[in-house]
Amino acid sequence: MNSVAVSALHLAAFLTFVAALLHYACIAWGAPGFRFLGAGEPIAQMAERGHWYPTFISIAIGTVLLVSAAYALSAAGAIARLPLQRLILPAIAAVFLLRAVAFPWLKPIFPDNSRLFWLLTSGICLLIGSLYAFGIHAVWEQL
Repeated sequence: MNSVAVSALHLAAFLTFVAALLHYACIAWGAPGFRFLGAGEPIAQMAERGHWYPTFISIAIGTVLLVSAAYALSAAGAIARLPLQRLILPAIAAVFLLRAVAFPWLKPIFPDNSRLFWLLTSGICLLIGSLYAFGIHAVWEQL
């Protein structure tokens, strides 16, 4: 297997895992964590009031990110083959890349998120999506 592709997939898995941990950390940190990570003031205020939604959305996004990291590791051969890899891995790459370029359309839906938040998270998504896409392309025949 192509060592550069495997490294790209390992890095994609690591960065995706870190993103998952940050989403879970918001639950423990509460409103200050949501604010620090740029979730927006409405979400932070909901967390302050003990509303279920910020916790739910953090768990949901964190779990999707963990599953995505597992698929990257599976494609890299680091863990057992996971089902539907040829369908799910390109979808993961596409979601990250779409999120990277879609921020101009998402920004009006989430007006409380700062410009820095959008640029930083979009850049991170572009990096992660590119790592998935490169790695998947290079190991496609082994999937």
